[in-house]
Amino acid sequence: MTAAMISLPSLTQAQTAAMLATGRATLATESAGISALAAALDHNFALAVAVLAGINGRIIVSGMGKSGHIARKIAATLASTGTPSHFVHPAEASHGDLGMIVLGDAVLALSNSGETAELADLIAHTRRFTLPLIAITAGENSALAEAADIVLMLPQAQEACPIGLAPTTSTTMQLALGDALAVALLEKNGFTPADFRVFHPGGKLGARLRRVRDVMHSGPGLPLVAPGLKMHEVLLKITGAGFGCAGVVDDGQLCGIVTDGDLRRAMGPDLLQKTAADVMTANPRTIGPDALAAEALAIMNDERRRITSLFVVDDARAPVGLLHVHDLLRAGLA
Repeated sequence: MTAAMISLPSLTQAQTAAMLATGRATLATESAGISALAAALDHNFALAVAVLAGINGRIIVSGMGKSGHIARKIAATLASTGTPSHFVHPAEASHGDLGMIVLGDAVLALSNSGETAELADLIAHTRRFTLPLIAITAGENSALAEAADIVLMLPQAQEACPIGLAPTTSTTMQLALGDALAVALLEKNGFTPADFRVFHPGGKLGARLRRVRDVMHSGPGLPLVAPGLKMHEVLLKITGAGFGCAGVVDDGQLCGIVTDGDLRRAMGPDLLQKTAADVMTANPRTIGPDALAAEALAIMNDERRRITSLFVVDDARAPVGLLHVHDLLRAGLA
């Protein structure tokens, strides 16, 4: 049964043009805010990165209202890029959640005005226990700015809202500044794709960050034959392994591969009397066990020479595994 489609409204050319103009003006206004923010970054940004990188605990991110929503996203970005972090709601902090903030932590507080009343108890908590307090605010002389150890000032920028009240440009700048902190911390901490995979094991992203060794076949079941082995025995090896190929190994090194395509090209009445060396493709493409599985997929999909199986070799070119395109499909890479 086909799902019913909704009835889409009919727009005149003028209506379409007006809506597009509003959308583009909004993006242009927010883009101008981001540009102003980039130009305004100063020594305090570097100080904030150094302080946050040096703590033993977590970064507690907090904010109220729209700033709170941005704070949640910043905490999630920090945590997923290797900097332990979580969000604490400022109103809940006053009713027991201050106990979640302990010695060794640092607080990153967001408030565009810097006068958010709900942040008062959280600010007092940082001062009482001498926890680093970093403020993201546009209020230069605000209560938050005055209390903070480091202030990351948001430049004065026009809100994209036509009445100038709904947080739009200001929250976009907060979000971008949070991303800048996360990326700077990522680089300072030497966070690698392998580390990233630890925090992103699910979905296509996690699959693309898996290593070849995580999905390859290994052990005594690998279809490996000697160069002088007769083809009738090679065929038995290929059939028994079920990969549609066999690797040819000479003096411990992979020197060739016999595939279904090689068999078709060598087909003739004397095929079974030939050796693996007579039929094989020499110097086949290979990959290392520590390469990303996504790299293996790229090799298999190379338009110049599409292949379905890829031998995995160590630094001495000794075969240690075999990867089939179906393994990558099952892993979610394609």
